[in-house]
Amino acid sequence: MINNVKVLGRTSKEAPDVVFWTGSRYEMNVKASYLTAVIEADYGMQEQWIAVLINGAPVCRMPLQKGLNEVIVFRNRDAGIVRNVRIIKEVQPMGGDGANYIRLTEIKTDGELLPVEEPKLRIEFVGDSITSGEGGIGAHDEMDWVAQLFSAYDNYAYKTAEALSADYQVVSQSGWGVYCGYNNDIHMNVPGIYDKVCALVSADGEGVYGSQKAYDHSSFKPDVVVINLGTNDSGACNSEAYTDPETGNVYKLSKTADGKLDEASAKAFDEAARAFLAKLRKAHPESCLLWVYGMLGMDMEEAIKDAIKGYREESGDSNVDYCRLPDTTQDAFGSRCHPGHPAHERAAEVLVGKIREIRGEM
Repeated sequence: MINNVKVLGRTSKEAPDVVFWTGSRYEMNVKASYLTAVIEADYGMQEQWIAVLINGAPVCRMPLQKGLNEVIVFRNRDAGIVRNVRIIKEVQPMGGDGANYIRLTEIKTDGELLPVEEPKLRIEFVGDSITSGEGGIGAHDEMDWVAQLFSAYDNYAYKTAEALSADYQVVSQSGWGVYCGYNNDIHMNVPGIYDKVCALVSADGEGVYGSQKAYDHSSFKPDVVVINLGTNDSGACNSEAYTDPETGNVYKLSKTADGKLDEASAKAFDEAARAFLAKLRKAHPESCLLWVYGMLGMDMEEAIKDAIKGYREESGDSNVDYCRLPDTTQDAFGSRCHPGHPAHERAAEVLVGKIREIRGEM
């Protein structure tokens, strides 16, 4: 670890400077005329993108090459001014794409790094492509599946944390759900990978920098856990059935004519959602669990609210809440038919208000 560099995002004890998840960042307060960051990166096909922010404003966005990268953060600046620097991982871990990660290995500067202040609040976001920032950047008609079209800082999670002066971390994966993925694959469920550092990242079948290790939840104690899941479970209702190649079992979520989950599907989703809330409570005994939903349709709202109600009744846990986020209007889409900048701004505004309400703040 480099002194006075704050690392946010899930890491392993073996490699506390290696980050995997979207929104992970290296933050530092720098008093110098120049700063260069040396960052190691690896990936298979989808390059690792980063954004550099100085005093909260984006000044650079770029892909990293495999191996070591020298990133000039700033040069020829007033050496007497302290600047806050954030180097943010812009893209989610891409499952099946090898050892995709970034690692800050060295800082080159003529000045000094000063301590970063502690936050007022800590938030964990658990979600899918919306939370991963898929389509958050790029033209409206861009549809290619590429890392370039993901953005972590122009995202409701980052915007919410900034508005609340909070530190945050993310566990999210495009296409995944609570019970199953958009394609009915029951293995594509976020609860199943939640307790690992980053189970999606491996090379030659082995973990990378502790990615497959059990995550130490005590290393980041969120005041609020925001769950934004259900969109892909809804999408599964419009996809073909999934046949598990190992068991031969067939899985398919379906809806009735009125657009609600049918009885079997509702039961499967409800059980998965309740079990996940119980898992989150075990990991975070004191956190408020806040389920949010709605940026890409409202189909699952009733099922989500039913699961929350059922969990509260069976567990006696009252520190669980729900918040509807604004649907993405036609003028607010980014690329890949996903929420763009205006949609993330609106969602963050609503979420900030809800978290302040929960915490009794004006």
